[in-house]
Amino acid sequence: MRTKQLLLSALATGALTLSTAAAYAKGPAPVTVTLKTATGDDAGTAVLKQEKDYVSIKVAVKGLPPGQHGIHIHQNAKCDGPDFKTAGGHFNPDQKKHGINSPEGHHNGDIPVNLTVKPDGTDKVSIKVTSISLDPASPNSVFTNGGTSLVIHEKADDMLTDPSGNSGNRIACGVIARP
Repeated sequence: MRTKQLLLSALATGALTLSTAAAYAKGPAPVTVTLKTATGDDAGTAVLKQEKDYVSIKVAVKGLPPGQHGIHIHQNAKCDGPDFKTAGGHFNPDQKKHGINSPEGHHNGDIPVNLTVKPDGTDKVSIKVTSISLDPASPNSVFTNGGTSLVIHEKADDMLTDPSGNSGNRIACGVIARP
């Protein structure tokens, strides 16, 4: 209701055009994340889009080792190589344990699937994540504190072990920032 009132007020004062108001009313703009390897090579992209009750993440990776790889949202908007430790730990504003299968709840940044990279180094997958938001006003916004990052790990996430699912080193990273 407050958002609607703010939009109407902005329209009345001329601070917003009708087309801008209509676009804003549809929700936050999608965000494209560019993924890079530790050597700075292109590792693909991820597009995050706010849907009604979840964020859709469409991942298209390339140049990665074949096999399963954990993928998580990390707390900092930094991806300094070679180890991407600047991305920090998993995005976890709800202060839960790691793992989609954790009986105590899971990190907001836990992604409910592993990537399965083919022998040619590619994978494409669409994922629904209900524990994050692209709405900057949400307590679970990926834009908290200037943004977050999307990290791909060397091994599969076991979806349970705290703090990172035994998914190993970080092999690709991309910053999630407001468009």
